[in-house]
Amino acid sequence: MSKHMHYDSAEMKTLRESSIPAAIMASPGVHFDSAEDASIFFARELDSVKAQSYDVEYPELTALTLFPQSSEADPGAETITYYTYDKTGLAKIIDNYSVDLPRADVTGKPSFAKIKSLGDSYGYSAQEMRASKLAGKSLDARKGESARYQIDRLTNRIAWRGDDESGLMGVLSEGQNIPLFTITAGKESGKTSWLEKTAQEILDDVFGMTKQVAKLTKNVERPDTLCVPSDVFHHIKTLQMPNIDKTVLAWILENAPYIENVVAASELDADSVETNPYAKEGGCGAGVAFLFKNDERKLSLEIPMPFYQYPLQVEKLETIIPCESRTAGVIVYYPLSAMIAVGVS
Repeated sequence: MSKHMHYDSAEMKTLRESSIPAAIMASPGVHFDSAEDASIFFARELDSVKAQSYDVEYPELTALTLFPQSSEADPGAETITYYTYDKTGLAKIIDNYSVDLPRADVTGKPSFAKIKSLGDSYGYSAQEMRASKLAGKSLDARKGESARYQIDRLTNRIAWRGDDESGLMGVLSEGQNIPLFTITAGKESGKTSWLEKTAQEILDDVFGMTKQVAKLTKNVERPDTLCVPSDVFHHIKTLQMPNIDKTVLAWILENAPYIENVVAASELDADSVETNPYAKEGGCGAGVAFLFKNDERKLSLEIPMPFYQYPLQVEKLETIIPCESRTAGVIVYYPLSAMIAVGVS
């Protein structure tokens, strides 16, 4: 059995006052000295499951490891007010006695992001608790891990494509006003998909994206991270440049202006309908490339309340652990610091 010795005294008290310890003690082969001993034992088991649920990580949920995260907003808040800024004014040449100095300032436009709760739960029946004691095994921690995963998965989906019903926005939401880059057919291949274009045609698109950001912002914004569908990533990682012993991926990282990282994101695949608003079932949609500046001053995934597990609740002969998280989706403070290219696969 688990050697975990910690437990929540409030949960132990809730268990002791329920009918569960007595039901378990009445079962043949399951021995406890008292209802209090049984309550402490299962309180320790539940505490161990909770601890494992907090520790579990799922790197395949790209947004949770890629985008800057912020938990500055209070969990009790219903909205986040933020400002997008623009520099105004001018300067001029002055003499020693000038008093009419022009004013330089910053103007801010307020915007609002809603905060919504995400929730689920997991639990154990009296029979499951009885069986774990009888078999000498700990309670199945996979239930807690599954509850954590489902909330993380929903957070990841919102971070990418948002949620129209709740008003939460992701980086690919239309309301973010992130510019779109138009992918044209290659002169040699006649194709738009990077899976069918030549190495040089792919590079032309990548350089075209960085060039468009530079043109729109007078070279103020310098995005450094390029996210591509997983099939595109594997393709450019193996596709060789002509007459050069380098792959397209290596060439991009060495030569594309300011790009420091190229990331494979299955959420951008042409069939990832859960996270890609341009995708369709069966892969007949459009894969997306997302170029952005990985800087919390440019965008952030807002999670005012990270994954939290409430004290257990007892319903008849079952213990239930409610779980909750709160998010405002992704706030993009500088939309021109990013670029979306639809149809790379």
